[in-house]
Amino acid sequence: MSITPFRTPIAPSLVKEAYLALLKKGWRPGDRDLKTPRNLKIETGIIEKAEGSALVKLGNTQVIAGVKADIGSPFRDTPDQGVLTVHAEFVPLASPMFEPGPPDENAIEVARVVDRSLREVGAVDLPSLAIIPGEKVWVVWVDLYVIDHDGNLFDASMLATMAALLTARLPAYEESESGEILLKRGTPGEPIKVNTWITTVTTAKIGGYVVVDPNLEEEAISDVRLVTALDSGGRIVGMQKTGMGGLTTRDVERMIEYSIEASKVYFKALEDSIKR
Repeated sequence: MSITPFRTPIAPSLVKEAYLALLKKGWRPGDRDLKTPRNLKIETGIIEKAEGSALVKLGNTQVIAGVKADIGSPFRDTPDQGVLTVHAEFVPLASPMFEPGPPDENAIEVARVVDRSLREVGAVDLPSLAIIPGEKVWVVWVDLYVIDHDGNLFDASMLATMAALLTARLPAYEESESGEILLKRGTPGEPIKVNTWITTVTTAKIGGYVVVDPNLEEEAISDVRLVTALDSGGRIVGMQKTGMGGLTTRDVERMIEYSIEASKVYFKALEDSIKR
């Protein structure tokens, strides 16, 4: 599915002025201050036939993640590692902006940010996905579906991916006398080994103010957004700038400060969803 760039909502100047008046007082709609994310709810195990799945509700934004695994061949340059692939779909029912068709640059950007955030620090233990090094490995797909868009698809998608991976179990399998690997679909085997918990926190600059977890209206009036990927220890493992606006050193420092604090809220929600 795709999002058509020229149909992205343009907020009237009066809306921006109203937001700036609130931001000047340290508040924004929904009784949130500048540093607080929207209400967050994470449900796991929502897709029975997936190896792992999760639904994230971040304010009115909703994203589903499903994990599927099969046995395939490794890449030639990493023969002793499994394969992880992230794909995102913007379902038309999620927003008037979304249209049927192949994923465009917006969906690809979301998938790549999630993929890089996991891959750069080895969040998923790919060597543990090797069955017969050089021959047979687990190929793990993470499919993301945006089903309701009210801003900040990056954080919702990353949280859904992490929750789905943390609860995923590979199918059981057995090796035949001829050496063929036979899957036992429906019989859970080993969990996917996750070395590091990762989340992203999106901040937006609106005028001279920085806010955490922008909703759709705030994204429309923002000058620029910064997506910061962090691990559970508060270390930065990746960044992605979105938008044409510029950032000063002080802007970036505030965005990092706010992101580290908001990540604690996200990780607590992830931990609670795994315990349930």
